[in-house]
Amino acid sequence: MTDTPTPEPAALPPPPPTSPPPPIFAGDDERMMALVIYVLYLIPFGVTHIVGLVMAYVARDTAPDWLKSHYTFQIRTFWIGLLYFLGAGLLCVLLIGFVLLPVVVIWFIVRCALGLARLLRREAYPTPQSWTF
Repeated sequence: MTDTPTPEPAALPPPPPTSPPPPIFAGDDERMMALVIYVLYLIPFGVTHIVGLVMAYVARDTAPDWLKSHYTFQIRTFWIGLLYFLGAGLLCVLLIGFVLLPVVVIWFIVRCALGLARLLRREAYPTPQSWTF
């Protein structure tokens, strides 16, 4: 038998660059942090409210302007809600606080729901400095 050299296999082309994986779900974007904060506010435990407040303070500095309005709104919602809640709690001594406490809770829920609705429509909150809605 003769020794004939076997041809070298042709070099394979490099693999095409891979694209980033698609988002896990449609809401996987810059709004996610604000969405999580609204959800934390709507959970009826005080610790989640504090976690949401800290997250809003951290995220506000690097957010786009339209999203900054939501973070400002969330921060003010926490502090104003705390003020209203403490005021209503103190007024429980005069019995009127027992009527005001549910009003404060409803105010808080409505405020979060309005902010969440605007966030999902990708709209800035028009009056983030407001004491009401």
